[in-house]
Amino acid sequence: MSSHLPVLYEPQLSRSDLEALREAVAALERQSFAGRVARLAGRKVRVVSSPLPPQVKEMAAAAAQKALGTALTVALSSLEGPPQGDTTRLHRRLAAFAGGIGGAVGLASLPIELPLSTTIMLRSIADIARNEGENLREPETGLACLEVFALGGHTDDNVLEGGYLAVRGLLAKSVSDAARHVAARGMASESAPALVRLVSQLSSRFGVVVSQKIAAQAVPIIGAVSGAAINLAFTEHFQTLARGHFAMRRLERVYDPVMVRAHYARIAREEGYWDAPAGA
Repeated sequence: MSSHLPVLYEPQLSRSDLEALREAVAALERQSFAGRVARLAGRKVRVVSSPLPPQVKEMAAAAAQKALGTALTVALSSLEGPPQGDTTRLHRRLAAFAGGIGGAVGLASLPIELPLSTTIMLRSIADIARNEGENLREPETGLACLEVFALGGHTDDNVLEGGYLAVRGLLAKSVSDAARHVAARGMASESAPALVRLVSQLSSRFGVVVSQKIAAQAVPIIGAVSGAAINLAFTEHFQTLARGHFAMRRLERVYDPVMVRAHYARIAREEGYWDAPAGA
């Protein structure tokens, strides 16, 4: 009798899924919101070259916290609905409209405009999730939609080592704890520690992008660009991140997640999004 154990072979990604993974890497690693605004202005602009005044940073952080608190309620209670086809353009128009109002009123409108824009973006993110096979009735899916707002909190020269995978790792326990809480107790207590901790983590990164948005509107060369245009770029940024995020989640449902993430890391290094390890 042979003492050798059978070798189990890991299924490899199909050609189409490998291409989908490459597109996900590009969506999640290629460009920051600051870079997107620089493209909008038609030239290289260092949107965050000057720090915001402390009071403005505090306003941005508070607005981000409020916006994600509102989005949490929506994500866990009312995202599900009949499929309505591709609503990407509709949500972009709505976000541009909200941004236009905010641009006309000025910074004072941020505590009102940002929760509205965030909820509009969340609806669009949910549609993207559903198109990738997610069940919006599950609390974990709603929380995965919220995760998207934490994925874009970097500048082009300040990328967290490990990029998207590192952010997912940092959020994993908080998302899991929040999902367990909601599954057991529903949304009866939005002040539950698990939910508060998750919103705090998400808003700390989302606030970075909110600060970039405020800074962009203050840059003289972008002064002619309306608040609507900047909010449109803001929305497109998170829609792009959502496509990559939910493509990854779909692939992780089909294949071994460890294998998918290993392929992701390899592609990210090959494409130059991450630094290759020494000796590679």
